[in-house]
Amino acid sequence: MNVLSLFDGMSCGRIALERAGIPVTNYFASEIDPYAIKVSKANWPDIIHIGDVTKVNSVGFDKGINLIMGGSPCQGFSFAGKQLNFDDSRSKLFFEFVRLKNQLMPKYFLLENVMMKKESQDIISSYLGVEPIMINSALVSAQNRKRLYWTNIPNIEQPKDLGLIIKDIAEDGLDYVGGTIRGRYLPNGKTHQVLELNGTKKVNALTTVQKDSLCVMVGMAEDIKGKDILRRVYSQQAKSPTLTAICGGHQEAKVAIDNLFYRKLTPMEYERLQNVPDNYTASVCKTQRYRMCGNGWNVNTITHIFKNIPIPV
Repeated sequence: MNVLSLFDGMSCGRIALERAGIPVTNYFASEIDPYAIKVSKANWPDIIHIGDVTKVNSVGFDKGINLIMGGSPCQGFSFAGKQLNFDDSRSKLFFEFVRLKNQLMPKYFLLENVMMKKESQDIISSYLGVEPIMINSALVSAQNRKRLYWTNIPNIEQPKDLGLIIKDIAEDGLDYVGGTIRGRYLPNGKTHQVLELNGTKKVNALTTVQKDSLCVMVGMAEDIKGKDILRRVYSQQAKSPTLTAICGGHQEAKVAIDNLFYRKLTPMEYERLQNVPDNYTASVCKTQRYRMCGNGWNVNTITHIFKNIPIPV
């Protein structure tokens, strides 16, 4: 299969293709972030990097493209953003996806994006000719991450719920008051008391939460100033909040450990929340590792979609 990955990031799509058992002959990656390119090259030396998407055209794909995929920048669509929609220069990159899809006419395509206003969603659907499928990656990972997927890959259904929680992906030996600690947190009243109880009662309460694929905020960090979103501390017995590309300044997700202390999730735990291999991003600094994982695809979700591609294509 010849694959063109636009806005490729750290090549999560390549991992998903391998896990889905899809043979790749050529993998062309359009990406401009030097850190992402460094990570991709470290893990996939055979990837063909072709640069800025606005400068990519049909020349050079003599053997055709079987699959075009991408997750165009979402800042202009996101409910968490300013809702600028298609007037935002970053969101306009969606039309580069459309342009190349129309020029190359691949057999299959996949576009991923964030939850957005129905108006924007309908515009994307009109250009691609399909309605999106919403999949929450909480079904196949320990992260609560709702995304929309536009694709002509057939027979996509919701994946089976694996019931994963943060504790399942946590690094060993970090949940103690020591070198990994950040500080103490203030509990959330009754919710916190329920989550801190030991034994069967605690497990039963959290099992309900787990089935609902929810995050559970147990308190607020005492030693961090600023907006509440920076201070939130989550239970490891439920899902992680959605990872974002924003890092530094205490933006990293925080989890409760012993005796009302908390710690930040590690870069490796971020990788595990996105279902990428341990230390996949280790060729760049910690800040970039966090950012890259937040920008990336949830690999198990993409693998679930790709498994519906008939072989041979």
